[in-house]
Formats: sequence, C-alpha cells, structure tokens
Amino acid sequence: MASVTFRDETATGRALAEFSLPNLPERISARELVRLRVREEVARYNAAPSPRFRGLVKPSDAEAELNGYRMRTARKLDWEKQADAAETAFARNGFLLLVGDRQIEDLDTQIDLIADPVVSFVKLIPLVGG
Repeated sequence: MASVTFRDETATGRALAEFSLPNLPERISARELVRLRVREEVARYNAAPSPRFRGLVKPSDAEAELNGYRMRTARKLDWEKQADAAETAFARNGFLLLVGDRQIEDLDTQIDLIADPVVSFVKLIPLVGG
C-alpha cells in the first residue's frame, strides 16, 4: 500500500495547503487521484460545514475568494458533483496536475505512488480581458 500527499501550490511553486491519505494502491490513474482528493476534501467539509470551503473547484452557489470559496449558506456538498466539476475543470485547463517533476495531461495516466507520492495541484486564474 502507498500513501499520497495532495498539495495545492501557486504558479511559482509555493505550497498553500496539503494533506495526506494513506493505504492507497501503489498504482492509480490520475482521474482516480483527482476524485479521491475531492471526495476527501468534501468529507472534511461536510463533517463541519462552514461559510468557507477550501477545495479544488468552486461549489455551485459559492463565490470565489482568496484561497477558497465563500458559501452563501453552510450546507453539505455532494462529492460526486464536485469530482465531476474537477474533471471538467482539468479538461478546460482550470488547474495543472503535477506528479514529481512531470505535468499530467491525461486523466487516464497511471501514476506510481511509490515513486511519486506527492501530487500537486496548481489552480490557473484566467486573465482579465483575455
């Protein structure tokens, strides 16, 4: 079994937040990793809903803030909807997925968690006017 560390980073590589999950298979697809990450962050949020959600993608009916999203009302989130939104965001270049020193460009890519136990997510912010 393997362990993975999910890390959110700025475009310059500065770590913003991270958490680890143990007992994962040694090889896993990028898609499964993204969905696993989203499931975990939603479970943590749902355990104690608050006006602020710090996650990979914006929940519906939330407003973007610095390093998170302001919820209009604290409510339970559906992890599957969030995971689907994360897959869509990946396809639209909403964030980069970095494993070790390489960028993952296809969610079907298999990742060796023994060799590369750190998975970094870099959210991309669209430029104003372009």
